[in-house]
Amino acid sequence: MPSIRDVVRALALRDGVDAVIVLGRDGLTIDATTKDGVDADGLAALVPSVVAACARLGQAASRGEFGMGAVEYAGGMAVICTVTPEALLAVFVRSNVNVGPLLYELHRHRSAIASLL
Repeated sequence: MPSIRDVVRALALRDGVDAVIVLGRDGLTIDATTKDGVDADGLAALVPSVVAACARLGQAASRGEFGMGAVEYAGGMAVICTVTPEALLAVFVRSNVNVGPLLYELHRHRSAIASLL
């Protein structure tokens, strides 16, 4: 059976992925793989506040609990998803990367990833 580390490494091998971080809702890194000096712990510390803002937006718009989101920046995208009530997954990709397949796979395999935590 694969471990969460195996999943993190597999996601990190995707073309254009700079960082894959599994973190607690407290912003502490559980596991991570990064490239080019990306600070996994620094990014992990910021993710919960983004998720909290997205959760408030979802509640205000009567959309329910936050599940997954993609945020686009000039230099790439951040894809963040809830894995369990206590854990989040963040994937940072470079610009001009088609994140459609990544979003589909995360949505499809979220429960399998959760079972590894």
